[in-house]
Amino acid sequence: MIEVNDAVVAHVNRLAALAGETAMGYFRNPLEVELKDDESPVTQADKAVEVCVRTYLQKHFPDDGIVGEEFGQLDQSNKVSDNVWSIDPIDGTRSFLSGHPLFGFLLARLHKGVPEVGVIGMPALGETLVGRRRVGTTLNGRQVFSSSQTSLDSAIVFINEGEKLIAECPEVLSNILKVGHTRRFSYDCYPHALLAMGQVDVVVDYDLQPYDYLPIVAVVEAAGGVVTDWQGNPLTLSSGGTAIVSAATPELHAQILSELEI
Repeated sequence: MIEVNDAVVAHVNRLAALAGETAMGYFRNPLEVELKDDESPVTQADKAVEVCVRTYLQKHFPDDGIVGEEFGQLDQSNKVSDNVWSIDPIDGTRSFLSGHPLFGFLLARLHKGVPEVGVIGMPALGETLVGRRRVGTTLNGRQVFSSSQTSLDSAIVFINEGEKLIAECPEVLSNILKVGHTRRFSYDCYPHALLAMGQVDVVVDYDLQPYDYLPIVAVVEAAGGVVTDWQGNPLTLSSGGTAIVSAATPELHAQILSELEI
């Protein structure tokens, strides 16, 4: 079994660079847009990035499982592996296709279901965060930490997927619009990256899939933060379409959870 050692982290950084190069080759250029069954868009850029990453993983980690947003689960019928990679090739396709730079690349490697290493790559910003369980999180090679904020009244709170919350969880949205010192509406993975950097204290997110949140778990928790679903449960591959919350400290996490109760 290949452990999450320095060699694995080197591969992870190389994958982030390859994914970023591939995505930027399409960014702000004409795109063909398809709609998936859930009406979310997908472009040739999403598919090209995932193919690039899968090809690399199959070469360098042939015994590992792979789960990706665009192509599902790699056929592992003849293999049994404790290690599984999760890929979101372009997190924020709506941002990407509209020329907005806050789209990301998300990658995680799980060992027996636990995210051991994760990546939040921001190709258009030139930022790559790598979180390594029990070791720490780096931003372009420099270690970063979540904030030490413990008071929700003083916290900077980002709220993702506001229109979905208005439609489906208006009571929750009403609650979280009353907390914190500063609130911002936002989307996708970058608010969680900002939390790992110590810039944001809380991120409330909604309607995510495992490939969306597993890399976030690895990055934020290695930086000192906490990530769970809205009930405080750990996040796994089987958590499904999930509402999650990231917080800079356990104290802050406990406070925001009480605001998410319906």
